[in-house]
Formats: sequence, structure tokens, C-alpha cells
Amino acid sequence: MSIAPGDLMLLNFLVEDKKPGVVAMDPLLGRALRALRAYLAVDIAYISQVAEGGSVIRHLDTRSEYPGLHVGGPDPFDHAGCGRPDSKAGAHLCVPIELEGGTRYGALVCAGPRADAVMHPRDVSMIRVFAELAAEHIEADIHARARTAEVVSRVQDVIDRDGVSFLYQPVYDVNRASVVGFEGLARFAGATPRGPDVWFSDAARVGLDVALETRLIAKAMEGFERLPPSVYIGFNVSPNIIVNGQLERAFAGAPLGRIVLEINEHPTIRQYDEIEKVLRPLRDKGLRISVDDAGGGVESFRHILQLKPDIIKLHMSLVRGINADAARSALAAALVQFGKEQRCELVAEGVETAAELSKLKAMGIVKMQGYLLGRPAALEAACALCDRNLHRKAAAARPAAVATS
Repeated sequence: MSIAPGDLMLLNFLVEDKKPGVVAMDPLLGRALRALRAYLAVDIAYISQVAEGGSVIRHLDTRSEYPGLHVGGPDPFDHAGCGRPDSKAGAHLCVPIELEGGTRYGALVCAGPRADAVMHPRDVSMIRVFAELAAEHIEADIHARARTAEVVSRVQDVIDRDGVSFLYQPVYDVNRASVVGFEGLARFAGATPRGPDVWFSDAARVGLDVALETRLIAKAMEGFERLPPSVYIGFNVSPNIIVNGQLERAFAGAPLGRIVLEINEHPTIRQYDEIEKVLRPLRDKGLRISVDDAGGGVESFRHILQLKPDIIKLHMSLVRGINADAARSALAAALVQFGKEQRCELVAEGVETAAELSKLKAMGIVKMQGYLLGRPAALEAACALCDRNLHRKAAAARPAAVATS
């Protein structure tokens, strides 16, 4: 027994996984209309939406081109009786598409030679099934668009209102007992507390990640005027702002020798090549690259090998309890040796105990940050910390100066 092409197309479509909100709506409804049209042996199948001034075609599949019939164009039929078993006018049959609560969206329309003939009840039932499927996906798309619009509004509001601030966590050289830099940590204003990762994820989802990061860079660089010239600021960027060519513009006029850039995602291999091309002239002018999460996973080591950073930051999961863990010590020691051979500095993150500090220092790691050394603080507190460091250095240098005079 052979299967008609229309029946086979319909069967293939019906066994597909079609989860609303997960499967892309436009191509799915296009395939649905094509399968339905082939099964019913009609020339035209489309979905229209009720709009002011008349219905508009939103999704369309035809056997051949028909003048004046296109997506975005007017629905040529009157659907006043749409939904009744005998709702045929001219050469079309329609079934209403209703959303939650009985809201009328529009109609699923089939038109052609067979539509004004007597259809089997099974055919009408099939059209209704497709209308219900279309309604589910249209409903999911409407909700998704509303959520996207909400995210766009929220992120754009932060950008426009300057609703972002920075906290600065000090990085110490424990041998000299002095601050050498700060990691800038973005904080966002809002009625509902939301972490930076959520903001960055939302911005990337709606295509505002570059705009948000550009605003953050401008905000972070405000600290350069107030912090000592010997102190750097490190902050995170995504690969996207680099490969989109916006980074050089954002850093125009900035003291590149005081910037440490941490790329906060693991790019693809192709992006690594593009990132290297963009960053090379900036690095030649003093910009430094940092890689976070060393020791936190295999991807971080690939990141190190591809980016060839100036600074490797030991992840807090490696630092935590390193004084009492031989495996952590062995891995950290290997990274210390790697850093020496590759001429890159190591910075230990998440140092919280004197025992951890002592162990790291004994291993030759002297740049550290963590709650033991200093918590993230506002720019005013960061400036005050640098002032205290300068006063201590001056006080320590005075006796030596007197002794030599």
C-alpha cells in the first residue's frame, strides 16, 4: 500500500517535536501550512491575524505565486462565518484561531479547488488540530515578545539613567604590603536585587550587551582620575564587545597601561583569532590581559593557552584551604612554574585566612586579593586606602632617610 505524498508530509510533521516557546515559531508554522496544504490537496494555506482595518496574512504557503497574496498583505476573504462546519465562501474554508481566554487572534485558511467541495469531517478536524497548534505557538511567541520587551526596557533604562556603579576590591602585593590594583565589580540599581551575571545575560539575549559593556567601561574609567597612577583597574568584558570592534573606541584616550582586561567568557576558536587581532595593538600600548578561574576547570587552561595572558588569576576553589591540601598545592605550584616560564604574573583570588596567605607566599605567589586583605568598596574608600598606603610608605622611608643624612 503506497502513501500519498500529502499524507507522508503530514505524518512527518506530526511526529516532530514541537514544544511552544522552544521551537522557532515562523519556520514551524510554515512547515505546518505546507503539510496541511499537501494533505488537503489545496492551493493555498495561511494564517491571518485580526487587525485594525481588516485581517492581515502572517504565515503563508502556496502551490504557486498568487498576485496580491503575501505575508503582511490583506486577507482576501471575509471570515464572518469562520468556524461553522459549512463556513465556505467562494473557494476557501477557515477555522478560527483562539488564544487563552477565548481571545480571537485570527483564522487558519485553506483555499483552492477542494475547499468549496464537500470535505470529510476528518479533514475539518485536522484543520482544527492545526489551528490549535498554531494558537499554542502564537501564544508562546506573544509572551516571549512581551518578556523581551520588558528586558529591553529594563536594560536600556540602566544604560540611559546611568544605573550602574562599581565596587573596587584591592589587589595587594603582600611582599611590599601595598595595593597594586583593584578589580572593578559592577553593581546595578533596581527595585529587585539582581546579580551582574543576570544583567549581562539579559543584555546579551536582547542584543544590548555591547551597549551595556560600553557604558560600564566608561563608568569604570572614572576611577583613573582619582586613584594613584601606579594602581591599575581590572574589569570584565565579553568576547562580543571585542570582536564587534567597540573596545578600541571605548578605550580612546584611556591610560592603557593601567587597564587589566578580563575576558569573562570562553570564546570559540574563531573568536580567539579575532580577539588576538583586535587586542594586539592595544597590548602593544600597555593593555594587559587577565585570565580568571585558573584551576577551576579544563576550559580555563584552554583560555590561558589561546590568550597568552599577562596575568593568571588562581580561582578561589584552588586557593581555599590550600595550606592543608597537597593536591591544591601541587596544582598551584605547577601554575607558578608555568607563569615563570611564560613571564606572566599570578594573582590568588579568594584569600580568606592567614594560613592561606602564608602558604601562597611561600610558594612564590605575592599578588593576592580576598576578604582577608580587603572587601569590595566604593571608589571613595578605595582612594582612602591608597592614601593610607602612601602615608605608611612615607613614614617607613623617613627613618632610613634620617640615618643616611
